[in-house]
Amino acid sequence: MSNEPILLFLHGVGDGDKDDNWKIRFTEALTSLGYPDLDTVRVIAPKYAHALKGWDEKVPLPGVTIKQPPRDVAKKNRRDFERRMGAVEFRLGRHDRGHGYAGGNAYIGAGVGLGRAGLPLLKQAHNYLKNPEIRAQVLNRILTKLPESGRLVLVGHSLGSVIAADLVRRLPVGLEVVGMVSIGSPLANGSFDVDKLRETLKEPPTNLAWWVNFWNAPDLVAAHRGVSSVFPWMVDFRIDTKKVGIQAHAAAEYLSNEAVATAIGFALFGSRSKELAGIDKGLDIPVDAIERMALLALRYAHLLKMRLEGDQRDRFAGALRHVQAAVVDDIRRRNDSEDRHRRGMPSAIARLAFDLSDPHATVPDPLPCSHLPKDEAVVLLTILAAENVIRPFEITISKDKWQDAMKDLTAEMGLGSQYGADVFAAAKRAQEALSGGVNWMKWGALGASAALIVLATGGLALAAGAGLAGAAAITSALAAFGPGGMMGGLLTAGTLLTAGGSGLAFGLASAGTTAATLEAVVERQLAAAVLRKCHDLEQDPAAWRVLAETEIEVRREYERLDEFSDESSLGLKELKRKIQTIERALKYLRDNGLEPGITPGALDQTD
Repeated sequence: MSNEPILLFLHGVGDGDKDDNWKIRFTEALTSLGYPDLDTVRVIAPKYAHALKGWDEKVPLPGVTIKQPPRDVAKKNRRDFERRMGAVEFRLGRHDRGHGYAGGNAYIGAGVGLGRAGLPLLKQAHNYLKNPEIRAQVLNRILTKLPESGRLVLVGHSLGSVIAADLVRRLPVGLEVVGMVSIGSPLANGSFDVDKLRETLKEPPTNLAWWVNFWNAPDLVAAHRGVSSVFPWMVDFRIDTKKVGIQAHAAAEYLSNEAVATAIGFALFGSRSKELAGIDKGLDIPVDAIERMALLALRYAHLLKMRLEGDQRDRFAGALRHVQAAVVDDIRRRNDSEDRHRRGMPSAIARLAFDLSDPHATVPDPLPCSHLPKDEAVVLLTILAAENVIRPFEITISKDKWQDAMKDLTAEMGLGSQYGADVFAAAKRAQEALSGGVNWMKWGALGASAALIVLATGGLALAAGAGLAGAAAITSALAAFGPGGMMGGLLTAGTLLTAGGSGLAFGLASAGTTAATLEAVVERQLAAAVLRKCHDLEQDPAAWRVLAETEIEVRREYERLDEFSDESSLGLKELKRKIQTIERALKYLRDNGLEPGITPGALDQTD
């Protein structure tokens, strides 16, 4: 099989047989990104405009060569496809399905569904969709131009994207579609469901590596709706060429866009890995509090992965791959920001970088974590035991495996494996003290509402071994990582666990904070107190103070609402649940000698 990449460009009606303007514009975009010139690529752009007007000789419809595999094989194919799709999405950024363009559906539907004579170009599209002889003629004409084997990049514009989706399962089995890009595609419109294409492409074909659809906001043909609304396993990416009218739909405008050129260039030539070049070695500088937390979480996740087997290990490894790449990339961007004074990348973080765009790239294991004193480790390990270190992915794993991984982690840190067992024992005791109101291992309890508390209070203190990160650092960190990812979840949990002051109490008591969020915060605070007592460590006085102040705020809110609200009010029920949780936590602390005492001599100073 030849390694020479092949670019198959399927044009839309009326633009493919006239000139090569699209090729010129695309070559300029490609070379500006540092990719080789398009002259190094075998370009195939079949001409079939005449064939769309009528058929000359009746030919059979090309058969399907790529069959749907058995269920087990299909499951693996879908997972492998998602890995590759995620790698492309990581390069381009999060996709934007978009909200469509007013009138787009009516515009396309009128022209194609009814085949109005006033729209001759759309009449040709109507011929392909409704005339089996014309469709067979076009597909056969394209197939005769293709080799039997090789690496194929499939690009379809407008009607060409419909033809590409129709063609992909009919390609020679020796052709590997290393990437598919659709531009200006009307596939989301029901009129373009040729031969029940939506049904036959419920799953990605086994010969397709990935598929990205680009749509231009002002493009009436494409901006009806994202193609992922029809094929949810592919990715939509919105661009804006600032053109209007027919120009917004032109192939040359799409292909000169940097994002489109990046996707096609990656499919043709692979990753340039420019992002990794600057942080390959990193700097010999100490990690800060947030970087330490990231290293600890990733090491914990890798230790757990070693204890998994079979399908569960495979899925966990795939999720961890995305999480690690995202964490390193987010830390790089955070450290490059102006408010960080362009802090360099510590070597401990830099060595974890890899090219997510390459599905075969090895994911580096974090080195064993350095020693932390027991008192400084309390917060970090309590957080790790309760949070999902592969967020936003969710995989149910037995508590015993998590606990064993924690024991491995604390043993590496010089704390001893028993310390890791005590972390989980403290969590269990806290859960029991609150009457099982919260499942300690239920991921995501600290969600968006908890992150909003942190941001609303201006950021709080986070004890993380490397000292206290200030309010501004936490706030900017949450802004950099976002509350939804692994680091955002850890930062939110750590901030709430170590916070003091009336700001947190007010936030927990407010109607915008659910009882489940308050329960999760209180349970983590209680677990940390239990762990400190187990190892004869000094208690954090802020824990009792926050609970007491929160109780005051919650009771006041309850009395205010109770006076006028219905007894069945959901708001009152939430407040009652909060009050019960705080009462149980305070009772446990009091019964176990963890209530702050009166300082000796304090009474003698009073009148």
